Amino acid sequence: QVSAALKEGRVTPTELCQQCLSLIKNTKFLNAYITIAEETALKQAEASEERYKRGQPLGVLDGIPIAVKDNFNTTGIETTCASHMLRGYISPYNATVVQKLLDQGAVLLGKTNLDEFAMGSGSTDGVFGPVRNPWSYSRQYKEKSVPKSHSEDKESNWVITGGSSGGSAAAVSSFTCFAALGSDTGGSTRNPAAHCGVVGLKPTYGLISRHGLIPLVNSMDVPGILTRCVDDAAVVLGSLAGHDPKDSTTIQDNFKPFELPSLTDVSKLSIGIPKEYHAPGLSGEILALWSKAADLFRNAGAKVVEVSLPHTCYSIVCYHVLCTAEVASNMARFDGLEYGHRSDMNESTESMYAATRREGFNDVVRGRILSGNYFLLKQNYEKYFVKAQKVRRLIANDFVKVFQSGVDVLLTPTTLSDAAPYKEFIKEDNRTRSAQNDILTQAANMAGLPAINVPTALSERGLPVGLQFIGRSFQEQQLLTVAKWFEKQVQFPMIQLEVKRHDHDAFQHEKSASFS
Repeated sequence: QVSAALKEGRVTPTELCQQCLSLIKNTKFLNAYITIAEETALKQAEASEERYKRGQPLGVLDGIPIAVKDNFNTTGIETTCASHMLRGYISPYNATVVQKLLDQGAVLLGKTNLDEFAMGSGSTDGVFGPVRNPWSYSRQYKEKSVPKSHSEDKESNWVITGGSSGGSAAAVSSFTCFAALGSDTGGSTRNPAAHCGVVGLKPTYGLISRHGLIPLVNSMDVPGILTRCVDDAAVVLGSLAGHDPKDSTTIQDNFKPFELPSLTDVSKLSIGIPKEYHAPGLSGEILALWSKAADLFRNAGAKVVEVSLPHTCYSIVCYHVLCTAEVASNMARFDGLEYGHRSDMNESTESMYAATRREGFNDVVRGRILSGNYFLLKQNYEKYFVKAQKVRRLIANDFVKVFQSGVDVLLTPTTLSDAAPYKEFIKEDNRTRSAQNDILTQAANMAGLPAINVPTALSERGLPVGLQFIGRSFQEQQLLTVAKWFEKQVQFPMIQLEVKRHDHDAFQHEKSASFS
């Protein structure tokens, strides 16, 4: 819709950019952005405007305001990973995905907030503070949430975004941009998408380049896409997918962008319902929604079958071993010598290393480095790391068997419940929270499969709840087509966001939300 408005001259790229920048300032309390690249964005918008005047836009994304999670490298804009370790670091190159968006004429508004080095599931553990869920300030939530006491400060009633791509999810949900990049290692795009009521796509491993994404777990990291509708996710995917000579794990074949058909007949579809995803802690509300969604497909003529993924229960433990082992290896590059923070301790090289890492990393990162190095010790390597790799293969094989049985797409919950209040969420430590919150999303990363969160309904508390579709490897078109059909059936309500302008006038934002 916005792309069409730009082509028809109903709005200019500069006006659109200014509106988004203004809204970023008005929603600063959400803490969604770490860096706002106002000057750069306005220059990019002006260049886009010139192209439109000449009748030569670069594509659907030309002039569209976007945001990027702050663990993707960007030239001229700080890349911090929400850590003291990289504060002030400016990369000499753009991540491939960022460069591809800029080559399409997209306008980069800024870098979004996250858990430090993307290690977390709440976007609460970065050095720039937690991200607030825009739905905390929606009319829907305010009407349902009653303070427990008169003395309870309404300001303390806000809920988390999920993570680690919470800043990107909040940015899209609050209308400050039309699409955003996240990263997804164990659910870090789908989890905040579910909590913020937006679409979150994790593509097949190797479909999109990881070059320039600061790595967490190389064998599972995937750039994720956050948008307000499935069609938009398909447009962004079309711009990003394909081979990159700078990333040897990307597919060799050329990727052809596709337009999603409007599916009318689902009778030929087979939808799998994995029984293991009825996990401990799954709220009754989400279980009922999951059943209702299965009935929706069944009533429309699709074949709905219960399937088994027997090794799912080992996924989180297996992930903990593999994740921390790769983290220990990846974090070794931050030693204070080449880039990033450097301690003033100069008694010896070893003491400088130790002090730099102690000062630069938070407890969560240091804890994962310690665990990873323990698993990689000579006496533990076979017992933990190699065994975890074998279990990972079993988990991946479970999916292969299910898809070989004729199932097209799996339907599961994305999260165990709706978004938790911040005060409740921080009562538990990061590892416990991550183990709980990644339980439904993590296995798709182990198997390298595409998965998407589709916002489905509002909970009794007036907060978004999403369901997840998991597809066959490299079958994004089929996955997104099914997701689009489902999105149309459920008609998820638009957020009625109530924020205060700088001039203290209350204003309500209910604008339509897509550019495709």
